[in-house]
Amino acid sequence: MNYMKRIDNLIGSTPVAAVCNAAGQVVRSLTCDSREVAAGSCFFAVTGTAADGHRFIPQAVAAGAVAVVCQQLPETLAEGVCYVAVADTHAAMADMAAAFYDHPSRELHLVGVTGTNGKTTVATLLYDLFRRLGYEAGLISTVVYRVGERRIASTHTTPDVIRLNALMREMVDAGCAYCFMEVSSHAIVQERIRGLHFEGGIFTNITHDHLDYHKTFAAYIEAKKLFFDRLPAGAFALTNADDRNGRVMVQNTRARVAAYSLRSAADFTGRVLEQHLDGMLLRLGGDEVWVGFLGRFNASNLLAVYGAALLLGADRSEVLTAMSCLRPVSGRLEFVRAADGRTAVVDYAHTPDALENVLRTLGELLTGGGQLIAVCGCGGDRDRTKRPEMAAMAVKYAATAIFTSDNPRHEDPESILDEMVAGLPPEARYLRIADRGEAIRAAAMLARPGDIVLLAGKGHETYQIVGDERRHFDDRQQIEHQFSIHR
Repeated sequence: MNYMKRIDNLIGSTPVAAVCNAAGQVVRSLTCDSREVAAGSCFFAVTGTAADGHRFIPQAVAAGAVAVVCQQLPETLAEGVCYVAVADTHAAMADMAAAFYDHPSRELHLVGVTGTNGKTTVATLLYDLFRRLGYEAGLISTVVYRVGERRIASTHTTPDVIRLNALMREMVDAGCAYCFMEVSSHAIVQERIRGLHFEGGIFTNITHDHLDYHKTFAAYIEAKKLFFDRLPAGAFALTNADDRNGRVMVQNTRARVAAYSLRSAADFTGRVLEQHLDGMLLRLGGDEVWVGFLGRFNASNLLAVYGAALLLGADRSEVLTAMSCLRPVSGRLEFVRAADGRTAVVDYAHTPDALENVLRTLGELLTGGGQLIAVCGCGGDRDRTKRPEMAAMAVKYAATAIFTSDNPRHEDPESILDEMVAGLPPEARYLRIADRGEAIRAAAMLARPGDIVLLAGKGHETYQIVGDERRHFDDRQQIEHQFSIHR
């Protein structure tokens, strides 16, 4: 894509405090990373959690930036460079990015999915569903970005607003009619979705997570709620009535509110009728449909997909037919079966609530005296309050829990394990094996035919972050090796 805009046209899209060296510079690219600046770039000096972009203005100018958007003007202004002072660089970047790419979200049926758990599943299944209904669609998720059939490696749950608008412009140019995207709490408060035109928003659930960033659970809830507060009057807001904060999310929205529930009366209701190792029978409204998914949490996710599809105007009978063909997302309750009857499940569950849901579901599937072995850990440099809760869930539901490393980042793995096991009762059955590969090997060796081994926390991820290094590590590959499965 070769987009170009005059700087004065971009400035007109956002509130500006001052403009210095105003001229008709032609902007050829936007970036907030000084390392990506090229001739003709507009550089946004944003203040992040790790660094202040104002420090890199000289490097950006030296690399060829023709415009700089900042909150504090530098003392020395380079000749030929337009400097734009704004109150909030994040907000200005969002406004100007939308204008630079000609507001692509206005040309899409854009639906955002937010919540603690289930975002990836709901967004991805909506993408899959609408493609099965015959539409071109785009996807922005934790696992992958999709422009029609084209796959693009995912870098964030919700990418920065420049990347978002660029992706959506690609979608429009490729003929996509729909876009389904995960909306993280970080993205909401950092103005990464500002300027996007949403046709609908979906709330899945909310449990304790990201308190390292939001500090309090109340602030985390408020961040999620802000997404619905900002939805336009013509949009829909689909909320989970089974979550105690489901109604809170939509209490101030201008959008048309609808609710879904597995437990009570709602606009869209569902019920699990049967459940087996290969799927479950659901009642959605007055219809029954067999789906290749397991667990009440997945029934809730599928109900959200069903409700959103109908709110978008899809035909109910066509939706039900397509839903019977949908399959789980990579790394979400992904089964690996050994020839001798042992079973492993790879799942992204990395919060206490998600871990409990998966453990309970797998426990219900055990037959003939089979036992559940759970391998899990907690990420370093992240919310520490959930560490003992994760361990407590593992020992509550699993016959044997093995605590290991997730992405330790800059923390000592043993220290993370210390915090996980603190407070466990003396009778709790668990092992501590910091090396994740060794932990998976131990679980495979402990498992007997009929047992289920849960590998929780990493799911689709094919790496492990140790310090600043990203090392290749794939839970599925590891357990396939231990089960002697050769692809």
